[in-house]
Amino acid sequence: MLVFACAGCGAVMTARLSRVALPDHSGQKYGHGLLPGLLEPGTYVVDPGNGRPWEPLQPEPEEHGLRQLAYCITGPPDRIGIAPGDVRGTVFVPERLGGCCCGWDGQYGPNLACAECGCPVATRVDDCGFWQVVWLEPDAVRPVAVDGPVQRVIGWAELAGTPPVDQLGFWSPLWEAAVAVALAHLVALSGGTRVTVPDGPVAETFRRAIDSLLPPGPPERRLVLAGPGLPTAIRDIALVPRHPQTGEVWPCDAAAVVPLDAGVWTYLARHDDRRLAPAAHGMPAGVRRDDPPPLLPRGLFEPDGRVFLRTLERLAPVRPPWLDHVYERVQARPREFA
Repeated sequence: MLVFACAGCGAVMTARLSRVALPDHSGQKYGHGLLPGLLEPGTYVVDPGNGRPWEPLQPEPEEHGLRQLAYCITGPPDRIGIAPGDVRGTVFVPERLGGCCCGWDGQYGPNLACAECGCPVATRVDDCGFWQVVWLEPDAVRPVAVDGPVQRVIGWAELAGTPPVDQLGFWSPLWEAAVAVALAHLVALSGGTRVTVPDGPVAETFRRAIDSLLPPGPPERRLVLAGPGLPTAIRDIALVPRHPQTGEVWPCDAAAVVPLDAGVWTYLARHDDRRLAPAAHGMPAGVRRDDPPPLLPRGLFEPDGRVFLRTLERLAPVRPPWLDHVYERVQARPREFA
């Protein structure tokens, strides 16, 4: 367990924290409403970035007296993300808080400074459409080990599922981001050959996107769900869970492995919300019932195209022609590529 302190004066900047894996939706921009926190209190993540040099966003020139807004939801490599409520000893930087809607999006750079020495140390993001988080600047803070309870790593059998649909019938943005990340891994390792998915819950979320990105016809490979409690004899591509705390990928002897967010994987592996055909004369005893019935989505599932592109950039900074063609197709219509 540790806290982060100001690199300039040593003042403590955070509550006591334990590290967890970076969520797939950490850089996601979703809708126009207020989103909840990116992280649980008492945890922190490190965002490695995409491996390319990062330059702060430059203001756009004014045109006809109006300033054109541009949004920057990524930052320098190795920045540290924490829950907003875990920040200590900081003050806002007034000149870096403008140009937003319902909060701050960080487009002007670090907007939190150390209350002791005044050095900019972090960027708070809580505007509409952004997952709320505070990003500590990697060069402005330093970790300090402190006494505290050792974080308990949950077992694979304890993983909790993330429901795919909200109360209004919309697909969860967590699913859209998680499937987009897994899809980028799948496409990158496919070699440009067709990948098939057996009928079932996995097909409902992956098949349309796979068929739209990879060519039909032989040779073909097969994507199969694998992990704790499921058969281990997978010959080709295994879709396995990634641990939410450690980031560890479920060990598997398959020819290729595609990691998937543990919450989404658990729901796919342990739930089947497809409707049963109604019985002609009522429901016989012993037949599965749903009361209330499971929430069903309003439309077909579509992964988050921007998350897909960002993941593909990290996995394949130098792309072969076939993969570059896939990248350009999604880039042309990231909201509806599935």
